[in-house]
Amino acid sequence: MQKVGHYINGQVITDGERSQPVYNPAKGIISREVLLGNTKTIDQAVAAAKVAFPTWSKTTPIQRARIMFKYKELLEHHADEICHLIGEEHGKIVHDARGELQRAIENVEFACGIPELLKGEHSRNVGSEIDSWSQFHPLGVVAGITPFNFPVMVPLWMFPLAIACGNTFVLKPSERDPSATLFVVELMKKAGLPDGVLNLVNGSKETVDALLEHRDVEAISFVGSTPIAEYIYSKATAHGKRCQALGGAKNHAIVMPDADLDNVVNSLLGAAFGSSGERCMALSVAVAVGDEIADKMIAQLSAAIEKLKVGAYHDASNDFGPVITAEHKDKVIAHIRSCVEQGATLVVDGTDTKPEGYENGFFVGATLLDHVTKDMDSYKAEIFGPVLQVIRVSSMEEAMELINQHEYGNGTCIYTRDGEAARYFSDNIKVGMVGINIPLPVPVAYQSFGGWKRSLFGDLFMYGSDGVRFFTRRKTITQRWPSASVREGVQFSMPTL
Repeated sequence: MQKVGHYINGQVITDGERSQPVYNPAKGIISREVLLGNTKTIDQAVAAAKVAFPTWSKTTPIQRARIMFKYKELLEHHADEICHLIGEEHGKIVHDARGELQRAIENVEFACGIPELLKGEHSRNVGSEIDSWSQFHPLGVVAGITPFNFPVMVPLWMFPLAIACGNTFVLKPSERDPSATLFVVELMKKAGLPDGVLNLVNGSKETVDALLEHRDVEAISFVGSTPIAEYIYSKATAHGKRCQALGGAKNHAIVMPDADLDNVVNSLLGAAFGSSGERCMALSVAVAVGDEIADKMIAQLSAAIEKLKVGAYHDASNDFGPVITAEHKDKVIAHIRSCVEQGATLVVDGTDTKPEGYENGFFVGATLLDHVTKDMDSYKAEIFGPVLQVIRVSSMEEAMELINQHEYGNGTCIYTRDGEAARYFSDNIKVGMVGINIPLPVPVAYQSFGGWKRSLFGDLFMYGSDGVRFFTRRKTITQRWPSASVREGVQFSMPTL
């Protein structure tokens, strides 16, 4: 059986004692094995990155940018292969995989502008014949730990910008769907990246801990669940590392009585069930303001859900595919049953979905639950599956209070025709990414991505301008060249302008 290996110092390594199966979730069968690294493997990868850093950090920004331009071309040229690997191991339908790849490429395009992004700031004559300016220096060896749900996009949130800033990088991707990640990492060498600048180690908790504890790793970037994000942040910072750790989400959509209901239903279908709900920006809760709009929305959603097509990744007519593992399927179904047991109404049941020809796959169909309350266990949790919960409230203020009280603050949106209501909502909601009649308010590559509350541990968001700041350290230089003909006396007081 084919093994998915590590990538260290420009070479794929497939030797090792430990491995685990990689599944095709649409078929429910093992497709490959992934090699699992250990502390020694991490040491090898970090050592390679450390050796490469002095030369790479002195490489000019324009030379780094040229490699990124070439890398973008290679990603586009190999799009079909990349999307096939995403679909085969994640289960994402081909059109969704193409969307993931395009958003990934946009981050490479942003990194192509690194000569401009690293220019720093300059002030002339801050004092008498004194100039001051800032420079942005790379940190050294940095690392990224990425989740299964976006095996290409999330790694490309991290390493292109980190490398463009002059760092060297060690990536620990998800072991559940590693092949697409390894493929796009290998393409960097074809783009001209020197050996050792980018390395990849597959593994589990041992490899993660080895990165967190390694004295030569300067920073850790992470995306995953909140319990793990909190662990990553606490341990990384305890070892003196800079850390950004993005955690979980429970994203709400407020549906106002004046909302365009057709637009709402179409938006909710895609945002709740796209990628089987395995997105940290999935809209998993619709908060209907008033029973009248709630009843109409439920009726239209029910009819629309019945027409959704679930199946394997290669058929572009499918709307979404399976969840990632059999264990995760069981977890999602347990949340659905718990919600019903605690008093919710099961409007559409997707727990027994078995597409023809893929009966052994890890499928959960689109599920709609009404009359959900904030006290239910499934409402508090991030289900991470194709499940839409509907909560009914009497006012926008009540809806906003519901969102503001939740432990997560990743994304949210409001559907309304009222500009005043939309402005009040965006100004006062305690959430990091907000949409107005937009279901998935994922910022573009030249903005930055991140949530509030327990959706983010750390001070800086992912990619964009925050990404540049995260992967660099500022140095401020103040300079004066005094006149040879002028001599000043000793000054003991604090200098002033």
